[in-house]
Amino acid sequence: MSSNMQQNIKVWDPLIRIFHWSLVGFFTLAYLTEGEDEWMNIHSYAGYSILTLLVFRLLWGVIGTHHARFINFVTRPSIAWAYLKELFTGKAKDYIGHNPAGALMIVALILSIGFTGFSGMALYATDGQGPLATSFFASWPEGALKEVHEFFANFSLFLIVTHVGGVIVSSLLHKENLVKAMLTGKKQRPLIQQDEHQ
Repeated sequence: MSSNMQQNIKVWDPLIRIFHWSLVGFFTLAYLTEGEDEWMNIHSYAGYSILTLLVFRLLWGVIGTHHARFINFVTRPSIAWAYLKELFTGKAKDYIGHNPAGALMIVALILSIGFTGFSGMALYATDGQGPLATSFFASWPEGALKEVHEFFANFSLFLIVTHVGGVIVSSLLHKENLVKAMLTGKKQRPLIQQDEHQ
């Protein structure tokens, strides 16, 4: 059998793809409307949507499809670091699902974006608005909450830029289109290598 025969392998289920691109859209909307009073309603609802998406992702990471489950891709930071070193020497293993560095980035993004959203809700509560308005968070110092919210928003943006850079580098080095894979849910692999990447 010819080694250049290709097959499409299903990797990302529809819910993961919808989650991913919805998160991209809502984060962009929330970031662009940050600090603009006339856009506060849009900003806050974008934030609620992001937190809802994150709750879904945490749930789907436990009960979802194979490549969506955290247990099947989250690993130690040392393994992610070793993968990055191997990647730039051309010796990195090819992963069907998330590679170790991508897995670490997913965890970091979930945490950072989660802190961004929660601190935003707490900040909104200091004005008597939102679901936390009657909680003890409403009495927290507004200035400190604003600094925390802005820090995590900007840190999340930094992680996103780093993530996009990693996707580009990995796509080039492994000669695959990872963006297309997140749109179609499929990756192409040589037919004879199917069992090597399960």
